[in-house]
Amino acid sequence: MLSRPRRNRKNSATRNLVRETTLSPHDFIYPVFIVEGKKQKQPISALPGQFRYSIDELLVVCEEVQKLHIPGIVLFPKIDDSLKNSRATEALNKNGLVPRTIREVKKHFPDLVVFTDIALDPFSSDGHDGLVKDGEILNDETVEILAKMSVVHAEAGADFVAPSDMMDGRVRNIRQSLDANQFKNVGILSYTAKYASSFYGPFRSALDSAPRAGDKKSYQMDPANSREALRELKHDIAEGADMVMVKPALPYLDIIRLFKQHSSLPIAAYNVSGEYAMIKAAGEKGWINEAAVRDEALLSIKRAGADIIFSYFALEYARDYRKNLK
Repeated sequence: MLSRPRRNRKNSATRNLVRETTLSPHDFIYPVFIVEGKKQKQPISALPGQFRYSIDELLVVCEEVQKLHIPGIVLFPKIDDSLKNSRATEALNKNGLVPRTIREVKKHFPDLVVFTDIALDPFSSDGHDGLVKDGEILNDETVEILAKMSVVHAEAGADFVAPSDMMDGRVRNIRQSLDANQFKNVGILSYTAKYASSFYGPFRSALDSAPRAGDKKSYQMDPANSREALRELKHDIAEGADMVMVKPALPYLDIIRLFKQHSSLPIAAYNVSGEYAMIKAAGEKGWINEAAVRDEALLSIKRAGADIIFSYFALEYARDYRKNLK
């Protein structure tokens, strides 16, 4: 045989030399859950190793995130039920939990990149990403609120706003609102292909943000579709997105690859709560080598074409990465 592919796999040094895909802490954004109060570090049962943090406790986490060379965080608030209503008015509160958290994080860690989630479900008594009227999720009325919400976050110091709502036209409206308010340098990471997935359960329990009635299939994408994702991608590029996202990641590696082939924008992928929880659960049972499976799963997301990975594994991966360098 003239060709023996195993020659390039014969030892670790050769394998390292020809490795096509590499993963490092620089590839990650760490999702964090925030809650009101002080000295709050509330464990999330469905997400082992993850917590809801009060601002003071979050700052401790941010210090480690920065030391481990993870570029940034994305904030998800658990809002008290007393502040929720059908108009999601708390989303526009300039002194609400999210704006106050942004200000404190940027005050203490100005170089940490802060992404914020732009959707109404954490603030809505209906639990939907948009306003609800007679069982219908209102598109245009929701987009107006999302644009205002983006400005509130930008004023507080957010580096990127990340609309995860899947309303039509929201990227254009957010870009226009940011620019009109002198926030031309605030970026938009659009959840371009966010699927109506069954993998979001642990996240929704962490924030108590599940829909109170119905589901999200009239605005999130059908898991059966891939060409539709390219249509969404075309719209978001035209409307001014700076980055685009596929969510979830592991069941949609083909969509990540499609985006990589059809766009020069940075591609993000969200390694969502259900993906994390399954690996954690199997690891706790001793059925798998948890760290090895974690790393293989994350590497597959990068190999598929993701430039940025949102993952609850980010912190522990970065800790292990640092240990392995020693």
